[in-house]
Amino acid sequence: MRNPGANMTDERIEGAAAGGGEAPWRVLCVDDEPNILSALRRLFRQSGYVVEVAGSGSEGLAALERAGFDLVISDMRMPEMDGAQFLEQVRKRWPETVRILLTGYSDIGSTIEAINKGQIFRYVSKPWDDDDLRLTVRHALERKALEREKLRLEALTARQNEELREINASLERKVAERTAELRSAHEKLKLSFLTSIKIFANLIELREGTLAGHSRRVADLARRIATKMELGPGELQDVFLAGLLHDIGKIGLPDELLSKPVSHMSGDDLGQYRKHPVKGEQSLMALEELRNAARLLRSHHERFDGLGYPDGLVGLAIPLGARILAVANEFDGLQIGIVAPRRLSAEEAKKLIAEGRGRRFDPQVVDAFLEIMGGAETSTPVTDLTVPVAALKPGMVLARDLVSRDGVLLLAADYILDENLIRQIRDYARVEGIQLSLLIRNDRRAK
Repeated sequence: MRNPGANMTDERIEGAAAGGGEAPWRVLCVDDEPNILSALRRLFRQSGYVVEVAGSGSEGLAALERAGFDLVISDMRMPEMDGAQFLEQVRKRWPETVRILLTGYSDIGSTIEAINKGQIFRYVSKPWDDDDLRLTVRHALERKALEREKLRLEALTARQNEELREINASLERKVAERTAELRSAHEKLKLSFLTSIKIFANLIELREGTLAGHSRRVADLARRIATKMELGPGELQDVFLAGLLHDIGKIGLPDELLSKPVSHMSGDDLGQYRKHPVKGEQSLMALEELRNAARLLRSHHERFDGLGYPDGLVGLAIPLGARILAVANEFDGLQIGIVAPRRLSAEEAKKLIAEGRGRRFDPQVVDAFLEIMGGAETSTPVTDLTVPVAALKPGMVLARDLVSRDGVLLLAADYILDENLIRQIRDYARVEGIQLSLLIRNDRRAK
């Protein structure tokens, strides 16, 4: 069954044999037992691979000399040249060919020797399960496809860097002619960089079909919220990149943990899961262009009330970009089932975001989010009034929490103002040097 989150790698594996532009994968099976070779040929031809067989290690080497293969499956026990010796030769002469060992041999020492000498991708015990063997080969070819794409991007970047060096060498005498070319080269590098980031973001989505598109949706929504809040171009870029990469720290987590909604995790599982923001930041430390995004990535599970992780930051001590990511990530996560088992509709998710305003989430971020999404039910009635400090009167009732610049709660919503409180609020605004206005309930304010 095809993974619903399949990407370029799946198309390369499954679509090529059906007439796609990519050549199908080539697989060589080596075994001295004809019935085993027939079974392997049937199994992998059904998957669309080009399959060739060889009855011994020497025949396998001859086949590799005639034509290249993407993957070799070899039996361990064969006459003249066993699987360990054969795969060692394959590693030395065709290192890019993925190597898998079939073994029914009980001597664990020989199997370990084969692993060490042949540097095999995996060994499979005979008799094998067809589905398990197909999945093992699929994973091997997926990894090979990713390695090829990585090499392609590195070569592309190297070529572009060489082009820039040539341009700089002649810059003094060709400034006018080269200006447009430099701008074009810069745009190509920027596009290549963003493409690389998107590939990294797709790595975690290869592991779990329900996550397909999650990082892109979070990044797009976070950028829209940041634009609504009038962040600068550099901050917008950092928020977008952090959104694409916010789950990169999950790559090392086991599949069974990733398949659980967060609400069903406890104990060691929850502790392991909560390390992924720190691991994500650490994985990006070496890239200077991503340091700001990495800082946002680390804090995107912090809560406005200080009950988040990994650092327990409170209020405005949480970077603004991380506060934006928290809302975008929660909104999409609620709809795809990674927060709780039941997937919510967009309207239900909006309502939960609104209910978390001032506790889980920054109130200003939630307000911007709701404006973008067309509003939702909140605790703030449409009749509430924004009143400057100078116009406050005793008896007025706060409609929204009053929070300091440092994220400290000064006055909670529904607090009834008196003369003493109004004087303290005015003193606070004067000392801080800010133009302060409060949201006041219109139906209960003093006349």
